[in-house]
Amino acid sequence: MTDFRALEGSRTIASDKVEGTAVYNREGEKLGTISRFMVDKLSGKVDYAELSFGGLFGLGQDHYPLPWDVLRYDPDQSGYVIDLDKDFLKEAPRYSADQQQVYDDAYGRQVYGYYNVPWPY
Repeated sequence: MTDFRALEGSRTIASDKVEGTAVYNREGEKLGTISRFMVDKLSGKVDYAELSFGGLFGLGQDHYPLPWDVLRYDPDQSGYVIDLDKDFLKEAPRYSADQQQVYDDAYGRQVYGYYNVPWPY
C-alpha cells in the first residue's frame, strides 16, 4: 500500500490535509476552516475552497465558497491567509449546511465576481 503522505512535496498537499486547515485574515484573525474544495473535472484545477465558520460543533455553520486564487498558504501559521475581513464576508455568497449548492456557471460568476477574480471559463 502506498503512503501518499510520503509523496507530498513542498508544493503539494494531500486533499485530506486541506480539509480542516485554518483560514486567517492578514491581521492573524482566524476566520474559519476549509471544509472541502471543489475541483474542475476536466482540468483538474481547484476552483473553490469552502470556508466554514459559525455554529457550534459543525451545526449551523455557513459555507463560503472562495475562489482558490484568493488563498495563500502561510507556513508560519500552518494555514491559509486571505486579504479579507469578517465584515466583507457578511455579504459574500454562502449557503447553510442544510442547503445543497449547485456550482454552475451562473453561481461561479457570482462568487468570482464578488471577490473581483476573473471567471476562468
